[in-house]
Amino acid sequence: MTDRPRFPAMPPLVIADRSFGSRLIVGTGKYPSFAVMKAAHEASGTEMVTVAVRRVNLAARGSESLLAWIDRTKIFILPNTAGCYTADEAVRTARLAQEAGLSNWIKLEVIGDDATLFPDTEALLAATRILVKEGFVVLPYTNDDPIVCRKLEDAGAAAVMPLGAPIGSGLGIQNPTNLRIITAQSRMPVIVDAGVGTASDATIAMELGADGVLMNTAIAAAADPATMAHAMRLAVDAGWLAASAGRMPKRSYASASSPVEGRIGVGKIT
Repeated sequence: MTDRPRFPAMPPLVIADRSFGSRLIVGTGKYPSFAVMKAAHEASGTEMVTVAVRRVNLAARGSESLLAWIDRTKIFILPNTAGCYTADEAVRTARLAQEAGLSNWIKLEVIGDDATLFPDTEALLAATRILVKEGFVVLPYTNDDPIVCRKLEDAGAAAVMPLGAPIGSGLGIQNPTNLRIITAQSRMPVIVDAGVGTASDATIAMELGADGVLMNTAIAAAADPATMAHAMRLAVDAGWLAASAGRMPKRSYASASSPVEGRIGVGKIT
């Protein structure tokens, strides 16, 4: 019996002072129940989930509390500032999360438009600078703009989180060229956030060089969230492996899989 091939082990995702075995980050919103959410988290293998501070009752206890359905011995909670429209709002929300005992980590969102939910990048940069000075580990959600991502890194962000498409749209990666540029030039981890609709979208994000993928609606709104979560887990792993393997070059014309040249006993037809 021949030995099974040994594939490279996926290294941990390292952000600031933490390492995560999974490169899939999952949300906690839009699930039909907390029980369904918990099952999806387990199926995804995630080690980090996001919690919207402004949309969660932090005073709730027992089974009525979202936090009670998250196994904090296995899963790290990343508070986020979803629903904030100014830098001041986002900074206050981050401070509230820290005071509530969640974390000094924050997924920073500052929305600039109700229809698209695109970030207000000017306010996002301002809030990043303030929170970094206060000792927060800041992971800003931003447009797929290489220049803005560079500025966020210069402001002290621990990672950058460019969108793949508008939040909750499920459209998949709309601007692969920009994401490829961002991943190539970034000095910090790049987490593709928003727009993923199905497993192939997550794989594409990883093949473009992303260090991880964050998603919520693609899992929560699936007919079977736990099964989709497992598919996303496999998709992220597959994308990382494909990127590590190095894809074949693209060609303008066909290239035979079994070329005639060099084969024994095969000559030109006369």
